[in-house]
Amino acid sequence: MRIRRILAAVFATAALAGLGLTEATTATAAALTPGECKDGGGVVVANPNNPHLGLCRGGTGDGQPVD
Repeated sequence: MRIRRILAAVFATAALAGLGLTEATTATAAALTPGECKDGGGVVVANPNNPHLGLCRGGTGDGQPVD
């Protein structure tokens, strides 16, 4: 009985840790660099919704945030 509880805790911890890593990589992969925006034919403009990020206008990255 005790072994089952320990194994359940180990699996739950591993599952939660994996979920956190997946979300972190997904969040960072979405923003373009200024060079990627320009290489795709776009122009970096100010983002009115988030002053810390720009927006790519035009080209292949149109509408994506620029970090």
